[in-house]
Amino acid sequence: MRRYRSLALITSCLALTSCELTQGLNHPSSALKAPLQIELDPKQPTKSFGTLLNGKGRTVFKVGFGRQGITCAGTRFEEGYTPLGKFRVNAILSNERFEMEPALIALSGKSQGELERTLFRDMNSIDFNGDGETKEYGNGYISLAPIDSVKQPFEFNQYNGKFRWYSFAIHGSNDDKRIGQMSTGGCLNVTKPDLEALLSVVKLGDEVIVSANGPCTP
Repeated sequence: MRRYRSLALITSCLALTSCELTQGLNHPSSALKAPLQIELDPKQPTKSFGTLLNGKGRTVFKVGFGRQGITCAGTRFEEGYTPLGKFRVNAILSNERFEMEPALIALSGKSQGELERTLFRDMNSIDFNGDGETKEYGNGYISLAPIDSVKQPFEFNQYNGKFRWYSFAIHGSNDDKRIGQMSTGGCLNVTKPDLEALLSVVKLGDEVIVSANGPCTP
């Protein structure tokens, strides 16, 4: 999803201090123990968090989401809105890592080698706002395909002359002040350290559950 950019956290999560939250994913394990869960709070975006269960226990990290709000599970994908529902990881992109479901590679019309060399680099060089700022995906991009939601209308395409994979994703940011805010085109964004930790444990096929502590837009 262009710049677009899990079940509910227990109540005690909302009482965590900022210091506790930013500890987040500093000590990841090599495997997820349960789905990655994201809970968004449309009324108080700074209380939007992700939780991860791995070999080191439960960790919590801050999340930003769509500047227009959220759409209910199974309804629609729309620019500026973050969709709720269950998703699976279908691509993992960074400067150091390239993994993508074979069907997506075939859909791209390019070889795996070419995608590995150029895809994330080119995606992250796009200036979406025309403000001279690039690297809006930060240090990585974890693409999410819906499991129990409507099919996302995204694809490989050209944007400002750059070939990209256009999807709903968890990604980084070139400005960590945007994390914990309604600031993306629909994707979920996280800080650089937290995304680095996610990239170290997330695998293709992992489940991600996105829910909301509040109303969604039908």
